[in-house]
Formats: sequence, C-alpha cells, structure tokens
Amino acid sequence: MLKQRIITGLILAPLVLCGVFLLEPVHFSWFFAFILALAGWEWANLSSLTTSVVRVSYAMLVATLIFTVLPDISVNWVLTLSVMWWIVAALLVITYPSSSKYWKHTAISALLGFIVILPMWKALVFIREATFTPIEAFNPLLLILYILLLVWAADVGAYFTGKAWGKSKLAPNVSPGKSWAGAWGGVSAAMILGVITSILLELNLIMSIQFLLVTALTAIVSIIGDLTESMFKRTRGIKDSSALLPGHGGVLDRIDSLLAAIPVFVFLLMSIGWIV
Repeated sequence: MLKQRIITGLILAPLVLCGVFLLEPVHFSWFFAFILALAGWEWANLSSLTTSVVRVSYAMLVATLIFTVLPDISVNWVLTLSVMWWIVAALLVITYPSSSKYWKHTAISALLGFIVILPMWKALVFIREATFTPIEAFNPLLLILYILLLVWAADVGAYFTGKAWGKSKLAPNVSPGKSWAGAWGGVSAAMILGVITSILLELNLIMSIQFLLVTALTAIVSIIGDLTESMFKRTRGIKDSSALLPGHGGVLDRIDSLLAAIPVFVFLLMSIGWIV
C-alpha cells in the first residue's frame, strides 16, 4: 500500500504542477474541470447515487455547470456562498452523527455536492487571471502553487504530529484517526511555510501579519474540508470515495482539503484587497 501511495504521488504531483504552470488559461480551466468532474462522479456515490448511468450523468452535470453557468456568476457571490457552506460544514462535523438527519437524504446530499465542488474551479480560474496588488511581480501561478503547498504542508504536518502525539481525538465520530495534535501540527506546518514565504517576498510587518492570518485560517478550513468528506463517507459506509488512484483512494480523497481551502483562501485575499 505504501509503495502504491508513493508511486501514485510521484505521478500526481508533477501532473498537477504541469497543469498549473504549463497550460494556457483556457486549457488550465479544462484541466481542473476534468478533475472536478471526476470528483463529481465520486460525490454521486457518496450521495447514494450508485448506478453507473446516474454517476456519469452527475459528473457531466458538474462539467456542464462549470462551462455554461459558473462563468456568468460573480466570483464574489460564489466564494461567499462557499465560505458560508464551510462554516455550516464545520457545525455539521461537530454535531455528527445527529446532524446527518439534515443532509443524508440523497437529493440534499447531491445538491450539496455542487456547493462543495464548483467554487474551487471558480476560484482557480479567477486567480489565474487576477492581479496580486501588494507585489505586482508575484505571479498568480505562484499564488496557486502557494495554496497547494499550504494544504500539502498542513497534511504532512498533521500526519507526523498526529502519529507522534495524537491521543486526544479531534472528531472521533467522523474520523477516529485524526487528533488535536495533528490539527495543531498541520496548522503549524502551514504557518512555517507562511513565515518563509513572507520573508522571501519581503513583506512588511502589517502585510506579514495579514498573510499569516490568511494562511492559518486556510489551513483550519482545509481540515474542515477533509473532515466533511470523511463525514459523508462514514454515513455512506465506505472508506474511500473510489479506487481511481491506487493507494490513495479517489480524487475526492486527494482534493477534499483543497475544495475548502482554495475558495476560502481567495475570498480572504479579496477581502483584504490583495487580489483583484
């Protein structure tokens, strides 16, 4: 299993980085639309839509909404809705399993899938063409790289600190393997990345504080994204969202944190006037 995870990871990471740095904007949007359509195919299963035809139809609907509806909706509206959802998701995770009565119905769960999945595409496409106002030389692509590294750092930090000191469980009813030590370790790892980035960018004190606050909040939300998918999987009675990625489960299992982190990260940077 570990060998499979390493091999799959060594393939996926360069593929994603190539998608970010080598593709033109239109192809960039297609690349991430394809990834999110796969996530939609898996979300259909989480919603108890199990037949192949229905799951493929759900994935196609995700792609259709991305290319026909989402471009015409204000990024502010989409990201605000996303932030509101992740606040609600945190409450649902905290109160699980009693909270499942509000969303475990197939239709409700399927609708929530659009709120979970679609904002990531909108946020990424917006960043790809945005202007980073504090430092004009800061390429938007580097901003995307930063959010990817932030979430990966949080995941790695959470894994190792959780293994070493994870006695007090974070959300035992949702994901027994996650601990408070892991959560703090993940946020700390993201903050270390934020400090290093602030120094490299030569940010002043005020900007550094703003940047680190955004980083910390994004890391926290990435944990909520992970727990939210775990909550849906637990209710559905499955361990992985699919078996598409050997050793890693499914696409949703790899991007659950990013689905939450990317829209919130962009929303926060827009709120402080850093990107327009």
